[in-house]
This record gives sequence, structure tokens and C-alpha cells, in this order.
Amino acid sequence: MIRARIIVWTMAGVFFFLIFGLLNLEVIHGKAYRALGNKNCIRLVAQNGSRGNILDREGLVIAGNKLSYDLMILPQDAPQQESIILNASRILGKSVKDLKSAFKSGYISSSVPAILARNISVKDAIALAELKVDLPAIIVQPNPLRYYPNGKLAAHVLGYVSEIDRWRLTKLEDYGYKTKDIVGFGGVEEKYDYYLRQDEGGVSFEVDHRGKFIRTLGFRPPVNGKDIQLTLNIRIQKIAEESLSGRKGAVVIMDPYTGEILAMASSPGFDPAVFAQKDNAAIAGLFRNSNSLLMNRAISSAYPAGSIFKVIVGIAALENRKINQNTSFFCPGSARIGNREFKCWSTHGMQNLEGALIHSCDVFFYKTGLLLGAQAIHDYALKLGLSRNTAFELPYEDSGFIPSPLWRKINKFRNWYDGDTANLSIGQGEVLATPLQMTRLLAVFANGGYLVNPYIVKAIGGRDISVYQQKSEKFNFKEGNLECIKNGLKGVVDDPAGTGNVLSGLAVSVAGKTSTAQAPPGQPHAWFAGFFPYKNPKFAICVLLEHGGSGYSACLAVKQIIQEMINQELI
Repeated sequence: MIRARIIVWTMAGVFFFLIFGLLNLEVIHGKAYRALGNKNCIRLVAQNGSRGNILDREGLVIAGNKLSYDLMILPQDAPQQESIILNASRILGKSVKDLKSAFKSGYISSSVPAILARNISVKDAIALAELKVDLPAIIVQPNPLRYYPNGKLAAHVLGYVSEIDRWRLTKLEDYGYKTKDIVGFGGVEEKYDYYLRQDEGGVSFEVDHRGKFIRTLGFRPPVNGKDIQLTLNIRIQKIAEESLSGRKGAVVIMDPYTGEILAMASSPGFDPAVFAQKDNAAIAGLFRNSNSLLMNRAISSAYPAGSIFKVIVGIAALENRKINQNTSFFCPGSARIGNREFKCWSTHGMQNLEGALIHSCDVFFYKTGLLLGAQAIHDYALKLGLSRNTAFELPYEDSGFIPSPLWRKINKFRNWYDGDTANLSIGQGEVLATPLQMTRLLAVFANGGYLVNPYIVKAIGGRDISVYQQKSEKFNFKEGNLECIKNGLKGVVDDPAGTGNVLSGLAVSVAGKTSTAQAPPGQPHAWFAGFFPYKNPKFAICVLLEHGGSGYSACLAVKQIIQEMINQELI
């Protein structure tokens, strides 16, 4: 009985409290609350910080920011919208239809300002700001805009910035990303977006029913993104890009001891500024272009390696004692393997390993490859960094491909024949590699047998992160075997009959390997990969020209690069 009374009194007390609360809101303070609701409201105006700068190794800005202005309107003030759009049309010289369309596409909610026009001039920004006295719903918002002082230079390394897409938003929403955020696509902009992106700030303030400012309620300052310093040398980067002269291809220049990327060029290129400026026509043209303008050919496209692959067969055969430095084979211009005649590009006579590298004799490597075996070639290629990513920081790296008898059996239900081994021995058939992988491969012979890990980011927010790069992998190659390959690579340039002899006239000594990689139905791909100076190498280099013809064409590009580096005292 007592318990029942307690429950009744408790419920009565709760109802009494609720009734008193309603009377307080509706009767006692109702008039005041209604007046506040009718006359005043809170508005938020976002303020953007600056995206972090991207710098070269010397601290020069490659991608920075400049101040632009956006015209915005508060959707809460519907009666003012028509007047604002008419005035904006007159000042900006844009049609009312276009401005209304921009308002519709930029509308998120009634409390969030919608953008009518982006990147307007300072003169127009001042003229529009003067309208605020009569049209308080108008906002002229300063906005940092991505700026590229060197134009297209290093565009594939940098990437570009644009509004976040639906796919990224679904994955990043839990990390603070939201609709209309500007994020990175491709290159450093995408990979390090978390560090580069700014934290949005803003002002909250109270206005009356006419939109007149009453008081500031709060302010949170925006936070700029962190600067990222690259290992690129912007002067070497420019030289590398100029050497391509609009041809399809790629150039990679790397420190052979540390793996620092000093230049990474891909052609044809694109202007990342069109994304920052939201030039929709130009952007559509980039995506429609059949030449894959946005693809970084240095890391994202794999090509038949051709004769550069011969250095792998050579060192593998020496290390496995299938041949020695004096082993020689006769080249009559072809070799019969099975029921097929495999041709060499010339008739070389008796050749040892050094001579075969110098003259790029296919017959020598057909026979060496058959002694070595396809599986051993495959295993050494993987050991030297092919058919797997280099762990490079930038996104969309292609791993390339090296076939093997087991892969052929499992995936194509076909047997492996001696002819397949012959093709593999000269880097043809299904062999694919990226220019970055080829640069890394030749660096092994430049630095005395270390497989370095290429990287391009030196510091984030002023903090050196290069110390966290993975250590190079040391190969226990016999010194004499390494020297044999190096002598062959040196002879490619120094020997009058060497396939890279066009490089012999430079003021610095160069070593490397040319390649004319068959790529039907078009012309062959032209390659050169090597290092310079020969003694105490400072640079490993790879040049690829898509369907560029013979390796001679790639050598000419290398010669142009090195000569210009000499002229600018970069060596």
C-alpha cells in the first residue's frame, strides 16, 4: 500500500514539473523567446586556411597558394537572393542564369553560405563588398587557391586538388572529411593529403531579422596545412622535362646511394591549375584525351624492358657459375632454338660477357639464358626489384611483370619452351618494367651491390622523415662479377662500337645500357638506363621514349640532360 502511494506521488511530481516547464516557456517567457526567434538568428561563416606548400629540396615552392575571392550568399535571406544575383551579374559580367545555376549546385542547407562565383578579381570583390550595406546576405570570402609558380612542371609528381568525390567521401567521412572539401588526387597531393589539408575555422555571429549584425558569438581561427619538402631538384626536373620535348615517355634521375628522386618527368603532361581554377572545359578535355595525360609514366606504366634486362641475366649467370668472365659464344647473326631461328640485330662474331653487353649481342644472351634456366632468371629479376612495387610513396605504382614456367602453367595452361627462355633472356616476351624499376636496377651496379628504396618526400612540417626510409638491401655479389658488368656498361659508351657511344663526348663519364624493346604494332620503345660519373656515381638515370625507335634516341635525350646539367653546374 505504501509502495503504491510512493509511485503515485512520484508520477504526480513528474507531471507537475512538466506542466510548470511548459507554462514557463509559453506564458512567462514566451513573448521574449518569440521575439528572439523572429528578430535574431545565428549565422556561421567559414574561413579557410591555406593548404600546405610543396617545396623542392632547396625550399623553392613548387605548389603554393595565392589569395582569391569567392562570392557567396546566405540562403536564409531568400528575399535578397534575386537582388544579389542581379547586381552580381552586372558587376561580374555573368548571366543571371549561370549564377542561379551556381547557387543551386552550391546549395547545401539554409544555414550554409552557397557559392555564386569563384576566383573573382580584387576589383570585383571590392565592388561586391560595397553592396553589403543594403544586402547583408552577400558575402565576399577570401579563399586561398592552389598556385603553381612553375606551371606544368612536376605535375605528375604533385598531382592536383579538386572537390572530394563520392567514393573518397564514403571512405574518409569518419576522418573529418565532408562534402565540398578540397582534397588531393594523384601524386603527393593525394598521398599526403592528411598533412597538406587545412583545418577550417570560422565566425559565428547573431543578426536580426533584417540580417543586420548584432554581436559576434565565437571565432575559431583556421589552421594551415603542413608544408612538404621533396627530394626533387627543380632545376634538374626542368631539364628532364625539356628533354622529352612533348614526346611520350619518362625520365627518372635518382641518387644511387640513398634512393632520393632528383627528377621524375612524365610526358605528355597537364596543367594542375585547371583543377584549382575549376575550368570544367579544360578538365573534361584532359579526361577525354587518349594520350593518358594524367598518368605518371615513370611509375604507373610498365613496358617491355628489352636489352637492359641483359644485366640481370649476366650477373645471375656469373653468380650461379654457369659462365665466367671469359666464357665466349659465337654470334653468326642468329641462333637456332628448337624449330625456330632467333635472330640477333647484327653479326658480332665471338663474344664474351663484356663484349655482349657493349654490342648488345642477343645470341650470347640466348645461350647464356638457356644455361641458366628460366626459373633462375625469374628469381634473379625479382631479387633485383622487378615484378614487385618499389615501395615508392606516390600512389598507383605498377609492379611490372616477369613470367615464369610455373605462372605459365597455372594461368595459361601452357608449357614453357626453350624459345620462351630465349625471349626472357633479352627482356622480351611478357617482361614488363617501369622506368623507376630500371633506374633502381642500374643503381645496384653504380653503388656496389645495394638495392635502394626510392623515395621523394624529404620532410613534413619541417621534420626530416628521410631517416625513416627502409634500409637498402645488400647483395653478396662477388666483386669480380660486379666489375665485369660495370666494365661492360662502361664499354657501352666508351667503345666506338658500343650502342651508347653517342654519350662518349660528354665532359663526364657515363655507363649504362641501351634497349630497343619491340612493341608491335608500333615502333620499338627506346630505353637508356645507367649512371654517371662512372667513378663515384652521383646520379642513376633512366630515359624511356614510347615508340621512340632505337635506343639511340633515348641516348640523345640523356646526352641533352647531362650536358645541360654540366652547363648549370649541377654535376
